[in-house]
Amino acid sequence: MATKAHIAKSARPAKFSSRQVNRCTRCGRSRGYLRDFGLCRICMREMAHKGYLPGVTKASW
Repeated sequence: MATKAHIAKSARPAKFSSRQVNRCTRCGRSRGYLRDFGLCRICMREMAHKGYLPGVTKASW
């Protein structure tokens, strides 16, 4: 889980656009971020299994 300092730092406007850090809106994780949902892969998976994300179905092949 991200520290409060890291979350506050990423919330500030970046000096350069390439310094922008995408973080999960739920837990603050920076890695494994999915733009479509604004969540990290772990939170996205948990919420999809619980049915909180409409239109997301389990893939099977």
